[in-house]
Amino acid sequence: MPQHLLHRLLLVIPTFFGIVALTFLLIRLAPGDPILLIAGEHGVSAERYAELQQQFGFDQPLFIQFADYLWQVLNGNLGRSVVTQTPVLEEFSNLFPATLELALIAIILAVLIAIPAGVLAAVKRNTIIDHSITAVSLVGYSMPIFWWALLLILLFSVNLGWMPVAGRLNFIYDIESVTGFMLIDTLIAGDKDAFFDAVHHLILPAIVLATIPLAVITRMTRSAMLEVLKQDYIRTARAKGLSEFSVIFKHALRNALIPVITVIGLQTSILMTGAILTETIFSWPGIGKWLLEAVYRRDYPVVQGGVLLIAGLVILVNTVVDLLYVLINPSLRQQK
Repeated sequence: MPQHLLHRLLLVIPTFFGIVALTFLLIRLAPGDPILLIAGEHGVSAERYAELQQQFGFDQPLFIQFADYLWQVLNGNLGRSVVTQTPVLEEFSNLFPATLELALIAIILAVLIAIPAGVLAAVKRNTIIDHSITAVSLVGYSMPIFWWALLLILLFSVNLGWMPVAGRLNFIYDIESVTGFMLIDTLIAGDKDAFFDAVHHLILPAIVLATIPLAVITRMTRSAMLEVLKQDYIRTARAKGLSEFSVIFKHALRNALIPVITVIGLQTSILMTGAILTETIFSWPGIGKWLLEAVYRRDYPVVQGGVLLIAGLVILVNTVVDLLYVLINPSLRQQK
């Protein structure tokens, strides 16, 4: 196990460097000039333009800019936003809890539905139940997120008026931010009405964000269960007279969950990084919406720092999942 952990940590170094280099270069290949965006619609004089370029270091050759940025990153400095002049790490820390809360609710919702659905589809293989679950999973995986979100808004917000359209909490509530998680902060404040309002704001974006991982986890659970149900120890368990419930949930599902856990971990990291469309449509104040606005503004430090922080989280989640996979799989642990 220590050797496996060391191997994973050594792989992080080139991955980290590659992410820093790619983010630095790609944002500069995008059309647009951040200095002109800062100056506004009235333009800027040549003297002021040169002054701003020197202030933000854009007058230096590209390789010098990259070396300077890399040195700052290694020293824990991700820079300041060109637009707001707020440290990137501070902005990220303020917005990340909103994205994390949405992602966690979405993955919990996906897991609670997907695993039972996958097990049911495997147990009822080649029946109408199996075909229905498989078809719904395929539709959920193929459905464009923006289209699905707009349909839900049109039905539940516009026509029925059941759900709010945007934001995390109604403006009538004044809740102090303690943890950054609105559900927890409303409970700390002891305001039940605000808590239920926060839940209402979470429902639609969580459903939209959970759709793809729900489909993926369902199909993986079904495939893993079908593979396990063919094993000799399952036939032996049934021959011993164990109940079907015991065979399915105590013997088959426990072993089938090994690859499913890996998929759940990967989907969780994807949710934290892939919520841009969902956060934009529902005006959710998270890092996805923040990064998208930074790209529009050509806010280089925000894009570079935000992508780097998200990539670090993804690497961390993948490493934890990989280690967890080794821990719960005895045969793989013996190989390691």
